[in-house]
Amino acid sequence: MDVQDSMELFSDQEKYVKGRHLVTIFHNEQNLYSVIRIRVDETNDENKDKEAVITGYFPKLHEQETYIFYGEYKEHPRFGLQFNAKHFKKEMPQTKQGVITYLSSDLFKGIGTKTAERIVETLGENAISNILAQPSILDTIPKLGAETAKQLYETLLEHQGLENVMIALSEYGFGPQISMKIYQVYKEDTLNIIEKNPYKLIEDVEGIGFGRADELGSHLGITGNHPDRIKAGCIYILEQECIRNGHVYLDLAELLDQVKTLLEERQAVEIPFQDIANEVVKLEEESKIIVEDKRVYMPSLYFSEKGIVSNIKRIMEQKEYEDQFPESEFLLALGELEERLGVEYAGSQREAIKTALTNPMMILTGGPGTGKTTVIKGIVELYAELHGCSLDPTTYKKEEPFPILLAAPTGRAAKRMAESTELPAMTIHRLLGMTGQEQLDSDDERQIEGKLIIVDEMSMVDTWLAHQLLKALPDEIQVIFVGDEDQLPSVGPGQVLKDILRSQVIPTVQLTDIYRQKEGSSIIDLAHEIKKGIIPDNLLQPQKDRTFIRCQSSQIAEVVEKVVVNAKKKGYSAKDVQVLAPMYRGPAGIDNLNVILQEIFNPNSDGKRKEIQFGDVKFRIGDKVLQLVNQPEQNVFNGDMGEIISILYAKENTEKQDMIIVSFEGTEVTYTRADLNQITHAFCCSIHKSQGSEFPIVILPVIRSYYRMLRRNLLYTAITRSKQSLILCGEESAFKIGIERKDDLQRKTTLYEKLTDNQQVEKTGESTILSEETFLLIDPMIGMENVSPYDFMDK
Repeated sequence: MDVQDSMELFSDQEKYVKGRHLVTIFHNEQNLYSVIRIRVDETNDENKDKEAVITGYFPKLHEQETYIFYGEYKEHPRFGLQFNAKHFKKEMPQTKQGVITYLSSDLFKGIGTKTAERIVETLGENAISNILAQPSILDTIPKLGAETAKQLYETLLEHQGLENVMIALSEYGFGPQISMKIYQVYKEDTLNIIEKNPYKLIEDVEGIGFGRADELGSHLGITGNHPDRIKAGCIYILEQECIRNGHVYLDLAELLDQVKTLLEERQAVEIPFQDIANEVVKLEEESKIIVEDKRVYMPSLYFSEKGIVSNIKRIMEQKEYEDQFPESEFLLALGELEERLGVEYAGSQREAIKTALTNPMMILTGGPGTGKTTVIKGIVELYAELHGCSLDPTTYKKEEPFPILLAAPTGRAAKRMAESTELPAMTIHRLLGMTGQEQLDSDDERQIEGKLIIVDEMSMVDTWLAHQLLKALPDEIQVIFVGDEDQLPSVGPGQVLKDILRSQVIPTVQLTDIYRQKEGSSIIDLAHEIKKGIIPDNLLQPQKDRTFIRCQSSQIAEVVEKVVVNAKKKGYSAKDVQVLAPMYRGPAGIDNLNVILQEIFNPNSDGKRKEIQFGDVKFRIGDKVLQLVNQPEQNVFNGDMGEIISILYAKENTEKQDMIIVSFEGTEVTYTRADLNQITHAFCCSIHKSQGSEFPIVILPVIRSYYRMLRRNLLYTAITRSKQSLILCGEESAFKIGIERKDDLQRKTTLYEKLTDNQQVEKTGESTILSEETFLLIDPMIGMENVSPYDFMDK
């Protein structure tokens, strides 16, 4: 079926509105969402209004030109009746004279009436469709220059090509929004690229996964063991394992086995191991994967690990700083600092400060309440004292960098650093000038200026970000990593802090004595017992700062509700109370708890409070919300919490759009309806999202239905978020399961090996897969005893 037949089919089956474009009310250049008004000339809908408001995804349309929109009318709660267009086309002239008039219009530069007549005389009244189908046909037009022909084709393509692509993509099952994304990537080559290799969509277009591309491939006849299908399956499995489970690599045999299972489950056809292995070789030859020592890496992660190693070595090779200051000078300065701050550092804290100042790199680690923040403050103050530099940023000239840099992976962690040191602190992304949208294979060169950098919450930093940070540091800089290895690992691939600590290549000081809340904190005691895998005898006994409410899974929502209502009566706000849960779905999941908590902290019982419905969520002024993506240009980052301070309906602003304004600790960010997928309610949030934060009151449900997520480091991280009061609720048995269960999802990384092996394997350019010993034996359970993937490959 060609494009013209498709358009006629749509016109027969769907409601349409044909009319002349009057005015563009709104047009988003990024996603092409548009709202326009037209004068209706013709329609097959029962609504016969003379004008209509059209909404949909299309390029900026030209006024006074006629278009046909296919879709349906929908009643908007505030703007009334609108026609939601799924497809559209430009009404093209149907007669020779109409084509001549159109081509000689101001739209086409260099085409006058006589030239237009020559084109129509040569190509006929179907000139436009003929040119779009075969641009070279313009070479047959007398006296038509090459540049004019090129401009003519490009203009036609701009105004008609997208429409044809949109219709064709809809035939493949793509909606208008995703079709626009595809068109923005490939432009006029869209259909050629998709029909040649639909699996490229996975790499190039956000929102299209293997399943969707495989369906399209099947529609186009790309099935079974087609090379493009196998390659896409390999990349998909590798990326998913890295993203979902935090791996840096996948064992070669495991990759082959998983790819075989994926491809065969989706289509009832056997895929020989030989075919998969052959495509793995080709992927490595194309540098799309790296295979080394029976392990398969995404190039970005492989080179990030190597980069971390080389940059640590580069910085560590600096001269020792030990002889920079005499021992007597250090002790005198430390004593004066203790007197000024009104503190007395313990032996391990003194050791940490001295190690930090006398080595190019140092790791400071320890659990909650061990005084890491106090040590950071001491390092900063003593560094400035011994180096004779001011800690007042305003005393430095614009071109003169501030010598001390403080950074953390999240905005909240950076804010805590700034508060404790009274110095500027920022996220790592912002420090590096990153937008958060960089590709993992990005090799942008960034350079940081400074003499001392302290990075807090290092356990949250993934392999790729650690590499970007380290390679941006100058040679002569002192680096201090601060973190707690017993917390959850980074959301992204790797376990950088854990691997570096294990390697012992960087001097490390571990703080073990508990200083915070010396009057006795049962929360801190509980955290340290969990860290050791001990189930405390007094777990169920009420303490002054924590309690355990026993209840069943079905009672969690009711218990959380009662506890929060009681806290609110005592004067606590949504900012003070944080409910943490490890899963989103179910009665005790994050989504349901957020609905309940919103009605407690921010109800709209009288219907007078402004709110915007987005999917199943109602956002209201006063809501506590969580940022889900990095937006460095707005100074907000994934995990930041804020409050909705204003809602503007479309009729109240010049942009004619619904808007929500959120304040993140004074930083105000505006979201249109199209941006609302970037935020969610934060009355209850995941334990992962709470990392780097502390709250006066933490409520933590723990039940057996969370089993898949219950692990020691998860409970440890959740409990250490509480500063004053901890309310545990749920099943004692589930809590014990979590404490006893160490992280059994061990991440596959090779950073430790690379850090401790001076003779690193260098890539030779030859395929490591071609070596028989590279392969592991395939699991005998699948009925192929003593057979390796190599046996299936062409020798």
